[in-house]
Amino acid sequence: MRVATWNLNGLRARLDFLLSWIESRKPDLVGLQEHTMTDDLFPHDAFAALGYRAASHGQKAWNGIAILSRAPIEVTQRGLPGQEEFGARLLTATVSGISFTTVYAPNGKNVGHEDFPRKLAWFDALAAHLERTHEPSRPAILCGDFNICPGPLDSWNEEALSGTIFHTDEERERYRRLIDGGLRDLFRERHPDKRAFSWWDYRGGAFHRKQGLRIDVVLGSAPIMKRVRDVEIDRDYRKKRDGLTPSDHAPVLVDLDG
Repeated sequence: MRVATWNLNGLRARLDFLLSWIESRKPDLVGLQEHTMTDDLFPHDAFAALGYRAASHGQKAWNGIAILSRAPIEVTQRGLPGQEEFGARLLTATVSGISFTTVYAPNGKNVGHEDFPRKLAWFDALAAHLERTHEPSRPAILCGDFNICPGPLDSWNEEALSGTIFHTDEERERYRRLIDGGLRDLFRERHPDKRAFSWWDYRGGAFHRKQGLRIDVVLGSAPIMKRVRDVEIDRDYRKKRDGLTPSDHAPVLVDLDG
């Protein structure tokens, strides 16, 4: 079973790119973030033509998340309770016996901005929600764009960026709370010493200069961790392909037994 997460940075601009990736990589279950369209405009037919069902929690021109699956999707949670004013940022469904959640965490802008403490509060609400609903013995995946570098190895320049947005102790404490709650960072468990990134700024040639951040992650419960065969960041799909412009994020792929 192949699971993936991907921040599209706009589905309208990236639909053909996404469909090409699906045909190439053949994922079974995908969490999408930042599709930036309302649910009535979501292109279900384009995915159905490739054999996928879709569930979307969207909003106009901002945020928006979705789940694509070859198997039936039973939506169990739409939106993070108590954080509705921050927009469409969480969608949970049961798929093939897995509780699958995709999230698009708030950016926070910078540590002096009013959105920064709101970002921390959003993560507190996420952890509390998972503590209420997550059963450690159940297969569960939490994936998406977390807008946090989990540790120094996940930043191209930790020394210069330490204490700035995505690199603060406060953000990393929130991330660790999710780990302490029983979820594991599947990429880091598989590659404990590997420096690899999932996001690169469009500006300044950051991608080619290897100036990136690993902020897109797939977390899994113990039953999922036992099934992991491989985890990789699909860096090739951060490159232009056939004249199509990519997202500034790369997909993250997880291959599971069963």
